[in-house]
Amino acid sequence: MTRLDKKQKQGWKWLSLFNIIIICVLLNFFGARLNDLLGLPLFIDNIGTILSALLGGYIPCVTVGFLSNVVNAVFNSDSIYYSVITIFIAVAAVSFAHRLRRLNIGAILAAIGTFALLGGGIGGMLTWLIYGMDFGEGFAVDLAASLDGAIHIGYFASNMITTILVDLMDKAVVTVIALTIYKLLPAKLVDSMKQKNWYYISVFNRQEKNSRKRLSLRLKVTLLFMTSLTLVAASSIAISVVQYHNSTIAEYTKQAQQASSVIAAHIDGSKIFEYMEKGEKAEGYLETEELMQSVSDSCPEIKYIYVYRIEEDGTHVIFDLDTEYIAANNPGEVIPYDTTIQKYKDLLLKGEDMPMDITNNQYGWILSVYKAVRDDSGNTLCYAGVDMSMSELSSEEISYLARIISLFIGVLIVIRTYAVWLAERNIVSPINRIADAADRFTYDTPLAREVSLKSLKRLRIKTGDELEYLYDAFCRTSTDTVRFINEVEQKNEQITRLQNGLILVLADMVESRDQCTGDHVRKTAAYCEIIMRQMKREGIYADELTDDFINEVINSAPLHDVGKIKVSDVILNKPGKLTDEEFREMQAHTTAGGDIIAKAIDTVGEESGYLNEAKNLAAYHHEKWNGKGYPKGLKGEEIPLSARIMAVADVFDALVSRRSYKEPFPVDKAFDIIREGSGSHFDPLVVKAFLDAEDEVRRVQKMNMEI
Repeated sequence: MTRLDKKQKQGWKWLSLFNIIIICVLLNFFGARLNDLLGLPLFIDNIGTILSALLGGYIPCVTVGFLSNVVNAVFNSDSIYYSVITIFIAVAAVSFAHRLRRLNIGAILAAIGTFALLGGGIGGMLTWLIYGMDFGEGFAVDLAASLDGAIHIGYFASNMITTILVDLMDKAVVTVIALTIYKLLPAKLVDSMKQKNWYYISVFNRQEKNSRKRLSLRLKVTLLFMTSLTLVAASSIAISVVQYHNSTIAEYTKQAQQASSVIAAHIDGSKIFEYMEKGEKAEGYLETEELMQSVSDSCPEIKYIYVYRIEEDGTHVIFDLDTEYIAANNPGEVIPYDTTIQKYKDLLLKGEDMPMDITNNQYGWILSVYKAVRDDSGNTLCYAGVDMSMSELSSEEISYLARIISLFIGVLIVIRTYAVWLAERNIVSPINRIADAADRFTYDTPLAREVSLKSLKRLRIKTGDELEYLYDAFCRTSTDTVRFINEVEQKNEQITRLQNGLILVLADMVESRDQCTGDHVRKTAAYCEIIMRQMKREGIYADELTDDFINEVINSAPLHDVGKIKVSDVILNKPGKLTDEEFREMQAHTTAGGDIIAKAIDTVGEESGYLNEAKNLAAYHHEKWNGKGYPKGLKGEEIPLSARIMAVADVFDALVSRRSYKEPFPVDKAFDIIREGSGSHFDPLVVKAFLDAEDEVRRVQKMNMEI
C-alpha cells in the first residue's frame, strides 16, 4: 500500500457507523419532506435505507429504517407503526445488495418489486387494520375509488391494488436515486466500509462454512435470544390488549353510569305514572326528554337511552328516545323483557341495583347500565337505562393490536440485530477464533509448534470476562504442553541415541570375535537404507515401507548377526571350509539371534518396533525367496520384508569384502550374482530397487574400501 493510499484510508475513519446512520436517516427525512413540498403522490422515504444496505449491510440498514420512522413520527405519530415495514424493506435491500451493486437489471427489477410488495402490500394491509378497516384518504384511495367504479372489485381489493402500484413507482424512484448516489461515491470510501467490524452482520443466520456442529453457537444464541424476546413481546402484547380492552370497558361503563345518573337525577319520581299515561302531554315530560337527548348527543358511543319501569308483566316504557338504530317505544307501552332485563329480572323486580352488563343480542353488541330512580322512602320507581354501542370496540382493538404488534416487531428486529452483533463480537467470534487456533495447532515439529503457539497468542482475546479467562488458560496450557513435548522429544532423542549406541556396542562385541567380517554390520545397515529409500521412491511395498519401518530397520540392522555370539571362535574364524557339523552350528546363529532378541522383547515389551524388526532380521536374513534357505525354509512373502532386504545387503557385502577364506569379488561380478539370484535367492522387487540404486551402492562400497 502506498503512502497516498494509507493517507486516503485514514481519511475515511470519520465515516463511522454513527455517521452513516445519521446521513442516511437525513436522506430519508429530506426525501419525504421534498415529496411533500412537491405534492407528489409518493413517499420517497427509503433512499437512505437502500443506500445504507449497499454500504454496510444489516446493522446500519435496520437502524436507519427504524430511526427514520421515529423521526417522521414527530410530524405524523402513526409513522412509528410503519417502522416494521421499513425494516422489512431494509432486510430485503441487504439481500439484493450484492447484485444491485453490479447494476444487474434483473436484480434491480426484482428488488423494486419486492420493495413494493412489502411497502404497498404489507403496508397497505397494516393501514387497513390501523385505521379500523379503512384506508384513509389520499391519491391512492381516490384512484382505488375510480378503479372500483370501473370494474367493481370491491373497496379492499381496489385499494390494495392501487397502494401496490403507487408504491411500485415510489420504490423505483428511491432505488434509482440510491444506486446513483452509491455509484458516485469514491471507491476508497466504499472499500473502507468492508473493513468495519459491523459490515454485513446478518439479521438472519447464514450457514457457517466450517460448521462443526449441526447447530452452531451463533444459531443457538440467536434462537435463545429470539425465543426469550418473542415470549416477552407476546406476553406484553397480550397484557396490553387485555388492559386496553378492560380500560375501554371501564371507560364505557363510567360514561354510561354518568349519563344514567344525570337522567335519574332529573326525573320527578312523583310523575312516573303520569308520564306513562299522558306521555308528551304530561308536564315536564318534553323537558326531561330534551335532557336525555342532550346527554345522548354528548357521547357518540351511546346507542340507546331510555327509562323503564320493570313489572311482572313486562317492561313498561316511560321514556324511549328515537335513534338511528331503532324507533322509540311509546310511553306506557309494555314490551317483553330483553336479554339483559331477563337475566337480572329478579333483582330489578325487587328494586335492587343491577350490575353493568355486556350482551350481544338482536340490538347489537352493547354495554348496559341501569340507574334506579327512587322515591323519598327509597322505593325503586323505575330505571334510567343507557346502552353503549360496543361495535367500535372490536375495530379499535384490531387497530390497537395492529399498531402494537407492528411496533413490537420493528423494535424486536432492531434489538435482535444489535444483540447478535454484540454476541458475535464478544462471544461467538472469540470462541470460533480460539477453536480455529486449537484446530490448526500442529505438534509435528518444534517449528510447527512454535508457529502454532505464536498464532494462538496473536489472537489477544480481550473480552474482560470468562472468555478472556478461558483464552488465557488455554494459552498457558498450550505453552506448557509445547514445553513438555519439547522436553519429551529431547529425552526420546537421548534415549534413541543411547539405544542405537548400545546396539552398535553389542554388534561391535559380536563382530570383534569374527576376524573375517570387518565393518560388516555398518555396511549392511547402509546398504539396507539405500535399498529401502529406493523402494519408497518407486512405490514398492508402499503399504509396509513407512518412514517408521525404515528407521526401525536401519537402527536394528546391526543386530542381524547377534546370534554369532553363541558360535565357537574356532568355527567363526576358521580359514578353510567348514565341515557339515560346523556349518550346522554356524547356521544356528540365526535361531540363536532370534531367541536373544525375543528375550529382550519380553523384558521391554512388544511395543518396541525396532526390536521386532531386529528379531526378524536376526532370525530370517538367510531365508531364500524360493524356500531353500534356513532356518525355517520360508519362501516368498512369508519371509519378513526386513529380512528379504537384509538378505541382499548381507550377500552383497560378503561378496565384495575380504574374508580369511577368500579374496573380495569385483563389484561388477557381485552385482551380476545378485541379479542372477533374483527370484530364487532374493525378492525380485528388492533386487530391482538394489540395482536401480547401483550408483549409491558403489559409492558406499568404495568409501568403505578406502577406509
